[in-house]
Amino acid sequence: MRAIVPDRLSDMLTRLKLTAVRDQLDGLLDEAGRQELSLRETLVPLCERENVLLHGPPGVGKTHLAVALGREAILAGHSVQFVAATTVVAQLAKGHGEGRLEERLAQFAKPKLLIIDELGYLPFEPNAAHLFFQLVSRRYERGAILLTSNRSVGEWGSVFSDPVVATAILDRLLHHSHVITIRGDSYRLKEKRRSGLLQKPAAPEAKSEKKS
Repeated sequence: MRAIVPDRLSDMLTRLKLTAVRDQLDGLLDEAGRQELSLRETLVPLCERENVLLHGPPGVGKTHLAVALGREAILAGHSVQFVAATTVVAQLAKGHGEGRLEERLAQFAKPKLLIIDELGYLPFEPNAAHLFFQLVSRRYERGAILLTSNRSVGEWGSVFSDPVVATAILDRLLHHSHVITIRGDSYRLKEKRRSGLLQKPAAPEAKSEKKS
């Protein structure tokens, strides 16, 4: 039975596209055993310096998962900042207009993990896309970014109103990254249906044909 476990774990990490974790796992676990590290201490190097993109439809728990991961990062001793995507863009645009863009970029570059929530719910103006690119470039291979989005990466050209800039952003985000797709129905709608506030649409009645 024990021999089956590593193979199953490797398969699961592959399905989750956590290939960087999969490839480092044996060596890191051996080192953790030699140093008698706790489970939390073992997880730190597995999650260090990697971007994470959580995408899926609204209401499937992306933000809750991002908050939980941020909390674990804090408990592991890392600095974390959680901010909505619209807030990031607004602050960068304001800094640019006031001649203080470098200050704003430094602010968002400082935490070890930057969580940007709800990217893609509203399209960006072209200038905002370029500002966002500067932020991603500033953090590239210096600090991790965790993004939640309701749009697949193939739709980011329309999100940023510029396919070229979107490609440049994705090129940096997806290097050293894990992309996790969350599927399912909105838990908010499930709760409403459970309480009777929202009914599922009735199936159309079948029409019987009258035979002569």
